[in-house]
Amino acid sequence: MKAVVIREFGNPDGLEVVDLPVPVPAPGQVRITTEAIGVGGVDAVIRRGTLAAYGFREGHLLGSEVAGEVTAVGEGVDASWMGRRVWAFTGLSGGYAEQAVASVEDVLVLPDGLTGADAVTLGGSGVVAHFALDRARFAPGETVLVRGAAGSIGITAVQLAAKGGAGAVAVTTSSAERGSRLRDLGATHVLDRSGEGGSDAPAGFDVVIDVVGGPQLPLFLDKLNANGRYVAVGVVGGQPPADFGTRLMDAFRKSLSFATFSSDTVLGSDRRSVRSSQFADAAHGDLRTVVHEVLPLDRAVLAHREMDAGKVFGRVVLAP
Repeated sequence: MKAVVIREFGNPDGLEVVDLPVPVPAPGQVRITTEAIGVGGVDAVIRRGTLAAYGFREGHLLGSEVAGEVTAVGEGVDASWMGRRVWAFTGLSGGYAEQAVASVEDVLVLPDGLTGADAVTLGGSGVVAHFALDRARFAPGETVLVRGAAGSIGITAVQLAAKGGAGAVAVTTSSAERGSRLRDLGATHVLDRSGEGGSDAPAGFDVVIDVVGGPQLPLFLDKLNANGRYVAVGVVGGQPPADFGTRLMDAFRKSLSFATFSSDTVLGSDRRSVRSSQFADAAHGDLRTVVHEVLPLDRAVLAHREMDAGKVFGRVVLAP
């Protein structure tokens, strides 16, 4: 089967299309013939070598979520899964391929009316957005800032905050055109990447959801109101300064909170419940997905170049 692996850490040219054996589902797994493969920010972070210390090695098969048809089941898996159109989480590897395997516990049947491309745009990111706002103890009437809102996590977080009755939903983004699109999704104020602009924007925020991280993170800690909560859900802009915690201590009397969030810490049953609800909402048009572009699997290099260049609004999807 055709697959995309990391030949060499670094820029997108280090990705390579190779032929690999078709995977055999282990006990408790299913095999899926993929119709859509999500290209996420974590894929770019792994590709750059940023997470090499966590065991990622050259030769790694990228990809964490796919949609397609179940074509084989492992020992102990009900045969009724055969032929079903599903979304699946494959872990942090195995998705960029014509065939992928996943634990049956990480597989959901797709509702009618939801395309595979929409499913891999929402499946992973929607859960992160939901539980990030939950961990931030977001309440109706509060002001929310979504930093890095043009990706699939940010787009979903904007919609959920708006639907949840936020007093204001501000976003950071790179252009007026993107800002206009985010307003259409529920944003009320548009800031530039440094958090400036928008003369009528709130002076401070009760909740910040940050997809970016990077060297400017401390500047956004300064934008928290008293008792404000900051939740970092990604580091697509790199790691923050090692001493960023001093910003919190300098503002000791404001009782600020900072947290990281990974959906790995959420019970599987809770993830499935939220994901199923979001898939149903998307199928009925109550939650919008934004697919930036659908590219052939063998053009994964282009997908990563566009991500690195900041050209993607929503999510790029690969199709074998």
